[in-house]
Amino acid sequence: MRARGTHLAGLALCALALAGSVAAAGLAGSVASAAPEGGWPRVVSLNPSLTQILLALDAAEAVVGVDESSARLEPLVRELPRVGGLFNPSLEAIVAQAPDFVALVPSAQQRGLVGRLEALDIEVLALANHDLEELLDSIARLGERVGRGEAARERVAEIRAAFRSAEQRARGGAAPRTVLVLQRDPLFVVGGGSYLDAMLRAAGARNVAAGFDAPYPQVSVEWLIEAAPELILDVSDPVDGALEHWSRWPSLPAVAQGRVRAIDDSGLTMPGPYVDRALARLIDHVDGRAP
Repeated sequence: MRARGTHLAGLALCALALAGSVAAAGLAGSVASAAPEGGWPRVVSLNPSLTQILLALDAAEAVVGVDESSARLEPLVRELPRVGGLFNPSLEAIVAQAPDFVALVPSAQQRGLVGRLEALDIEVLALANHDLEELLDSIARLGERVGRGEAARERVAEIRAAFRSAEQRARGGAAPRTVLVLQRDPLFVVGGGSYLDAMLRAAGARNVAAGFDAPYPQVSVEWLIEAAPELILDVSDPVDGALEHWSRWPSLPAVAQGRVRAIDDSGLTMPGPYVDRALARLIDHVDGRAP
């Protein structure tokens, strides 16, 4: 995570989009695929998570423009027209692509853009993806909109099955008190209600920050010491230095027990179409099997 200041405060907006991409080899789709009946709609995607969903559903040919982060993270859309950043997309660049609709994650920062697009009779498909049900709904709705409804329903069913299986496996287990650190300084962690919180529960971990209403709250080191996590999962960017950083507080049970795990796995924090794969990797980290 390279976020600082207002960027980190906007984690919910960008859906942790700067965290990184699922490997291109893992995408279910390809650049060329059969068009749905009626042809492809023209879509401008303004979020890497939504771009990944479109690619995973074999709808790459529907995408006519993307945000800068999507272009940087996804080789399949790298050569497409770029319409600006997550926080500052260009209305003119979007309109120039003559989209049938614009897909975005709704936020306070983009209310003005939404109003201007709608004033131009350009459809806006606003898809929240902060908690697990919102993410699954965004896959289903986006799939239906581009003629890939069946593939989207299959993907959602596979994700639900993976979570059910993980939850059954974790039932009755030790459930270590865990914190998932997004950034060390200032300290941001995964709070309650987010899809990452749901992943922690399914992986058999007890999220010590679940009591926060904010999905990605900023907390103090004093709070963390009092919370006494038995397991620290650190996905901060850069990953190097995590063990050295947390060893400054030897009273933390996770430090004393040698259960600080630096995770160089940025796809873990992308709310995209393969959250079930991310869950499997998280389980390995919670169980201590990951390298």
